[in-house]
Amino acid sequence: MADEKKLVEGEYLMYQGKPLVREGDTIIYGDLNHDACVLCLDIMGYTGEGDDRVPSKVLIQVVDAKDPNKIIKQGDKKSLHDAFTLGLTWLEIELKKAQA
Repeated sequence: MADEKKLVEGEYLMYQGKPLVREGDTIIYGDLNHDACVLCLDIMGYTGEGDDRVPSKVLIQVVDAKDPNKIIKQGDKKSLHDAFTLGLTWLEIELKKAQA
């Protein structure tokens, strides 16, 4: 029973064939059931007010899909775009390592 994989029902935004899910200030990119690791972006701060609010600090983590407490790589950027771009690069490298 502990090894049983849980799937959340519903449709997800897909980007390059992988789910991209946001809950609150956390964004997860990757498939926890099929990938060796996933990208986790945590929005740590914002600038602006109301509809003009944009992320100003984003924590980037590539984490082990089997053990989310195991951080493989970590860093931060000042914009969501830069964080996602760097995180995708790190994730791709780590997924290639896991396949080798």
